[in-house]
Amino acid sequence: MKLWAVLFLALLCVELQNGSCQAINRKKDAGESNTLSGGRRVRIRQPTLNGKKGKTQSLLTQVLDKGRFLRLGKSTTLTPGKNMELRCKGSKIGWSYPTYLDTFNDSRLSIKHSDKYSQLIVASPSAADTGSYSCWVIVCDGTECQKDHDRTYASYIYFTDKDSLFVPSAIHFEIVYLRPDKPAVVPCRVTDPQAKASLHREVPPEEITANGTLMSFDPTRGFVLQNPSADLQGVFYCKAASKGTPQISTKYQLLYVEVPSGAPFVSLRASPETVTGGDNVNVTCTVLGEPEVDVSFSWSYPGQGQRPVHIQTLWRLVHRGMGYTTRVSQSILVVEDIETIDFGHYPVPQSETQHPSLGGGIAAEVAWSWSWVCSCPLEKNKC
Repeated sequence: MKLWAVLFLALLCVELQNGSCQAINRKKDAGESNTLSGGRRVRIRQPTLNGKKGKTQSLLTQVLDKGRFLRLGKSTTLTPGKNMELRCKGSKIGWSYPTYLDTFNDSRLSIKHSDKYSQLIVASPSAADTGSYSCWVIVCDGTECQKDHDRTYASYIYFTDKDSLFVPSAIHFEIVYLRPDKPAVVPCRVTDPQAKASLHREVPPEEITANGTLMSFDPTRGFVLQNPSADLQGVFYCKAASKGTPQISTKYQLLYVEVPSGAPFVSLRASPETVTGGDNVNVTCTVLGEPEVDVSFSWSYPGQGQRPVHIQTLWRLVHRGMGYTTRVSQSILVVEDIETIDFGHYPVPQSETQHPSLGGGIAAEVAWSWSWVCSCPLEKNKC
């Protein structure tokens, strides 16, 4: 019996020794690929499991306490009240930030550039500063510089405030135009990406359900209405809740517009058409255009810079039936106590429109002129 036990132990030892040798040989075989024939060792990079190339990391970072940095993702949630400092690596950097900071020439915003990076600082940020912040590398070829779209980095930053779930707006009653051929946005943006929002009609009171197809909610934009119809006209507001009492947004007037997009129509007229010395003249430039397109005017006229004039700008919406609304924009130039220096050619002022489909500004080139009338024959502008 003892003999069989000894033989069994001997066979077990042999098997164990063979397994150890095979393991050693496998390790040697794996290591052979790391050594070239010349005796030099190279490091072999193991392939990734997914086989995808890594994306370029963002150069947009937030400066934290004690010199620490946080690389920002597509969205970031911060606490209002604490100064925010963003940095972007590069010697020539451009910045983009919410227009709210530019509208009021906000002194809380500062941008500084250095040889290695550029920094953007917002002092005491609030819920109103919620929005997209981005930076990009500026590439120059001599005196011509342009934005490098491949090296543009952005992050939508929420300044979450439990007392202000909606991003405050300077306009307390906004107009949203509905067109059948493109989406419309009810811009009730939230300061908390986790807030639950809903859209409500004021009269008759009802909630408009978001189904994700015809209507969806984007916390960075508001409610997006795909192919809106005339049934959505009226006064609406948004409601949001997040761990507390629901809050409502400002009100929005939704107007249905069915007219096609196009360039505005410009006209010019004077009142009166015939004047004598000492009279007053009103020259009115009228632009008929799309209801949501803003128009700005700049005048050029005889005697410009030599005498004071009064310029008044106004606009109104004119409803001409279902789905047909026109924006009438006017600039009125008032010349009082007319003199000989006012004789000449009065062109239609440059009318700048902000319209995405028109690609920038529009300059009207119609002209109007009037003559000086005296009680005696006119000769070289003198009576």
